Amino acid sequence: MRLASGVWVSAYLTRLRLADIPAFVVARGDETAGAVLIKLNTLDGNAKAFQRSFDMMTGERTWMVLADGIEQDVDMSVAKQRSFDSDLWVIEVEDRQGRTLLDEDGLS
Repeated sequence: MRLASGVWVSAYLTRLRLADIPAFVVARGDETAGAVLIKLNTLDGNAKAFQRSFDMMTGERTWMVLADGIEQDVDMSVAKQRSFDSDLWVIEVEDRQGRTLLDEDGLS
């Protein structure tokens, strides 16, 4: 059974807050089944956007890099995804060290 998107986002933001990593909701998606996109802003003019992917061979969910580079270019990629999917959640994480916590248990 999949966790509702709104619950996952709330738990993710709590984990980031506990690690003293600033993050905020840029776009609120569907509470139940909206996909989630994470934008990492390293506060140096660069950014990365991650989207959850499903590996058909292993059945695992993983986070894949959607866009990486100059923040303005990453923002354009995020906006393009939003234009395709109005139910998409966009969470922006701000961390100079590049931490997202997406590799931790329970966040894939």
